[in-house]
Amino acid sequence: MEIIVDNLQGGEVIGLLEEHLADMYATSPPESVHALDVESLKSPEITFFSCWENKTLLGCVAIKELNATHAELKSMRTTGHARKSGVASKLLKHVLTVSEQRSYERISLETGVEDYFVAARNLYEKFGFEYCGPFADYLPDPNSTFMTRKL
Repeated sequence: MEIIVDNLQGGEVIGLLEEHLADMYATSPPESVHALDVESLKSPEITFFSCWENKTLLGCVAIKELNATHAELKSMRTTGHARKSGVASKLLKHVLTVSEQRSYERISLETGVEDYFVAARNLYEKFGFEYCGPFADYLPDPNSTFMTRKL
């Protein structure tokens, strides 16, 4: 399994992100969807990673630098055939390692409150994320859950 910095040019990765956005809009009210589209993920403060095995896409994740000490986890997604295989844990470990190498002191995330997001919240809890209030430009939202982890 290989995790690489991705330039967001490949069709498989774009397809996975489009699937991710579609699921977010199908699960949450539009005003509560904070997932980024492909163009937004190309912003200079974002590093996007994709995970591959034998040229097969397994998943993706991104880090958005909020400031010199705080980063945000974005676009965490595994492909349908890679779910429940440990890919999400490997992606999350990778992001935490990169964040520590960059000397961030904290990494935070926003996710949904719906049952659809239970597995994601359980994964984040397993990795030491704790529930917190809104951060960065987020506002309180009854459809959002915010989590953070000190590094």
